Amino acid sequence: MPTKVAIVGVTGYAGGELARLLLRHPGVSLVAAVSRSRHGEPLRDVLPHLHDAPPSLVVRADVGDAEVIFTALPAGEAAKLAPAWLAEGRTVIDIGSDFRLRDPEAYRRWYKYEHPSPELLDRAVYGLTELARDRLRGARLVANPGCGPTAALLALAPAVRAGLVSGDVIVDAKSGVSGAGHTVDEAYLYGTIDESVRAYGVPKHRHTPEIAQELRAMGAVPRLTFTPHLIPMTRGLLATCYAPLLDGVTAERVAAAYAEAYAGEPFVRVTPSLPPTKATLGSNWCLVHALVDEDTRRLVAVAALDNLVKGAAGSAIQNLNVVCGLPETMGLEALPLWP
Repeated sequence: MPTKVAIVGVTGYAGGELARLLLRHPGVSLVAAVSRSRHGEPLRDVLPHLHDAPPSLVVRADVGDAEVIFTALPAGEAAKLAPAWLAEGRTVIDIGSDFRLRDPEAYRRWYKYEHPSPELLDRAVYGLTELARDRLRGARLVANPGCGPTAALLALAPAVRAGLVSGDVIVDAKSGVSGAGHTVDEAYLYGTIDESVRAYGVPKHRHTPEIAQELRAMGAVPRLTFTPHLIPMTRGLLATCYAPLLDGVTAERVAAAYAEAYAGEPFVRVTPSLPPTKATLGSNWCLVHALVDEDTRRLVAVAALDNLVKGAAGSAIQNLNVVCGLPETMGLEALPLWP
């Protein structure tokens, strides 16, 4: 029998992308599309790209009999709802930020609120699938990574885990405007963003503690600078990461570490040249390229992905597949669009 799933926050960009992918997933049945508004309307009328969704799938206020609940909500909201669902024996996969950080104090510092369910933070599995498969199997609460951390950590993980770099890391990330969600703000209007690039959230972007936390989990003691930029495109994220190489580390060792780390990965590919974001459009692929700057003795590692798929909905489904014992690629086989 297909696993019954619900999406809470279905009308946002990430929620809508989840619905697009789950409606074609052979191992699940989307039984509830939940939103605070548009109750009773067919989902295919609310989200115009889902015109093939069954007319019986209407937007509702509850999750029904869903066994797995995806939450795509503003910061702080999923943590208010998850305890009751978990107590009912359901599984929660949060695409938002509510369970990514293990220290409740970090939410006070970086998110400026008191975490509603701090007792759950130790239970949550940080769901960067490539680095957490063993912990994800059978997990009940999954914290889906942010799009920036997904790119940065996949770019850096082979070098950090192999002990090739120091912890003084710089991450320069550039992402499309869909990463901001359905934000009605002058900063995201066409006339503001078109033909313009700007940095934001410096030096206190909320992805900073998430990246640092996971680098520490790999054995690094990071001093991290994370600088995101808004690019005038709808989708896509490119993270260029810099870290000093330790003495004696060669380009050959770096290449070998990346080749070995991702040799068997279904969705991470080490590319022979620097990858463009468009080569991932609409797919769950992350393309990684690492090189050595011999003059500065720095690693330069680049990762490109679609921020709404591998950076959000796709990775959540990848986690669902592992949690439920399904083939990891199920429902995610689509190749990128080009051009």
